[in-house]
Amino acid sequence: MFIVAQLFSPHITVNSYSTTLLVAIVLAFLNTIVKPILTVLTIPITVFTLGFFLLAINAFIVLFAEKLVDGFQVQNFWWALLFSLILSLFTGILNAVLGVKKD
Repeated sequence: MFIVAQLFSPHITVNSYSTTLLVAIVLAFLNTIVKPILTVLTIPITVFTLGFFLLAINAFIVLFAEKLVDGFQVQNFWWALLFSLILSLFTGILNAVLGVKKD
């Protein structure tokens, strides 16, 4: 995540490696607890937008993590959306390379 934040350095900042670890823990918690609740509550709009609203939910999760963790700043919604997309891409690549399987 630190590498992804450095790619968008002026718009997304993470102060230190410990902050990066804390952001990763907070994002994991939010993705486990909050995201499923938001997904269920927004089923009608998600169906209407053919699933694209799930991208907005990811961006809102990143913005919520920004509010919870000091030292992690995201400039606006669009940078949060791009950050979540690139982070998901990097995570998928790492999972494929390392052989992590979801059952």
